[in-house]
Amino acid sequence: MTTAPSHPHPARPGPRIGVLGSYGGFNTGDEAILTCVLSCLRAQRPDARLVVMSRNAEHTRAHHPDADEVVPWEGVSRNHVLDVLPGLDLLVLGGGGILYDGEARRYLRLVRAAQTRSVPTFAYAVGAGPLTEAEDREAVRTVLADMDDVVVRDEESRLVLEEVGLEREVTVTADPALLLGPEPFTETMMRDEGIPAGARLVGMSVREPGRAAEKLDEGDYHALLADVADFLVRRLDAHVVFLPMERHDVRHAHAVLSHMTAPDKGRILHGDYSPGQVLGFTRHLDVAVGMRLHFVIFAALSGVPVLPLPYSGKVFDFARRLGAPALVGVAREQAGLLLAEVDRMWDEYPRRRDDLRSRMRKLSAAARETCVRCGSLLDALREGGGTEDGTAAEEEPYVAEPRPLHA
Repeated sequence: MTTAPSHPHPARPGPRIGVLGSYGGFNTGDEAILTCVLSCLRAQRPDARLVVMSRNAEHTRAHHPDADEVVPWEGVSRNHVLDVLPGLDLLVLGGGGILYDGEARRYLRLVRAAQTRSVPTFAYAVGAGPLTEAEDREAVRTVLADMDDVVVRDEESRLVLEEVGLEREVTVTADPALLLGPEPFTETMMRDEGIPAGARLVGMSVREPGRAAEKLDEGDYHALLADVADFLVRRLDAHVVFLPMERHDVRHAHAVLSHMTAPDKGRILHGDYSPGQVLGFTRHLDVAVGMRLHFVIFAALSGVPVLPLPYSGKVFDFARRLGAPALVGVAREQAGLLLAEVDRMWDEYPRRRDDLRSRMRKLSAAARETCVRCGSLLDALREGGGTEDGTAAEEEPYVAEPRPLHA
């Protein structure tokens, strides 16, 4: 079986760089990460041939024109994927949360195969944890030890790698999606989604309960989030818009909507939007409450007051770096506390605007550091040295001016 190039790009004379991650349209956050990783690599080495290893090659070919070649790595012969590795000058792992139980071993098997073929490897702001299964822990401990550079996106991930027993330098930066730029989400698109013009808008992101609400059944969990939505409808005279970041989120958004006392004030985005368009949509919001990490990141990039609802260490970590309340859990008996935090966030936001913007600029600068480190590795690998200064020119990251609140 052979894989056709994803786009009719002419052959590029530079290095052939593989990018391996959870790509293929399953999660808007992962697609945002891929967009930013490819943009970084293209900025560092415009002559590079970028090869994306995707879980859904057709989707990646259609949505990522920066990819010169797309190689499927799920549902194909192992030899088909391994045949690609020897032709690479660098394999980039990540970014995103891919080093966790049941999945870490799958990704790292390919990384180890690249290493045995003398291909340099770079961990691009990956997320780690939970890691409790012996096979995944062993893979992380041994394969990452032999990578040329390991960068993680948050302190939580570094601590997980330490606990697993990884003994090497690990750099902490920030999530690659912090460098995403917005695309227009037009008034026509708003109209097509049934969102009334001129209304205050509350964005919400929900997902399956999982570890976010282990003591709740789905009904209690959905009812709790419906209480939050109803409170914001009344408190702000607003409409609530649910932003699904994965396909499964749609079901949970419908369940929350069904528990609301004001379901007529709720909408669920149903269109197929790019990460940049979802980021563009968050610029229409007045406040955001959500669980998905990249929903929280998009809202913060757009200067919107946002309350993260915790379901994992990565959300706790980002809430801390953002200066947002880091709630210790989501439980029905904590409904009053949760509503109080939402109320306080709304009241205090005018005083926090400048602080939010400053924190987001620092986070975006940290995300850019990953790109610079990857560029430095490429320069070190290039025969005869690198660019004059060893890095590509840096662009100003997108961080929106904090928006004024609706009157």
